Amino acid sequence: MAETQDVVELILQDHRRMEDLFRLMRSVEADRAAALREFADLLIAHALAEEAKVYPALKRYKNIDDEEVEHGEHEHDEGNKALLDLLEVKEVGSEEWDSKLEDLVEAVTHHADEEERTILNGARENVTMERREELGAAFLEERERQLKTDCGSTDNVRRIVNP
Repeated sequence: MAETQDVVELILQDHRRMEDLFRLMRSVEADRAAALREFADLLIAHALAEEAKVYPALKRYKNIDDEEVEHGEHEHDEGNKALLDLLEVKEVGSEEWDSKLEDLVEAVTHHADEEERTILNGARENVTMERREELGAAFLEERERQLKTDCGSTDNVRRIVNP
């Protein structure tokens, strides 16, 4: 899947995949439940890998705003809560499901947009490609480790949201 090791590009690839999955979750012609399962795994693995491997490293760069990084972590919490709300809806495609999906889309899209404009552009400007590739390898490794644990299951998301 990933031909690059640049952490910025890897994160952007995940963001684009999440957008694709949103389109599938909105489509009555798609397997919306399967799209949600893939999305849940990707969102949780992505956020945990960023928080474990990327954000702490980026905080060390003086030209990357620590407050933006911490705000990104807070937005992960909001996205996780919106994800849990959607996962707990019983009937896929119901009015409630559509409403919770739009809450999730709003939370994740807002975070991705902000992260791309602030944190990722800061990384592009201030972090060498060699270091971005090291971070990318660490990000991918942690993300894959999380994906193998069924990280997007309702029970796991509940544990993350309500520790």
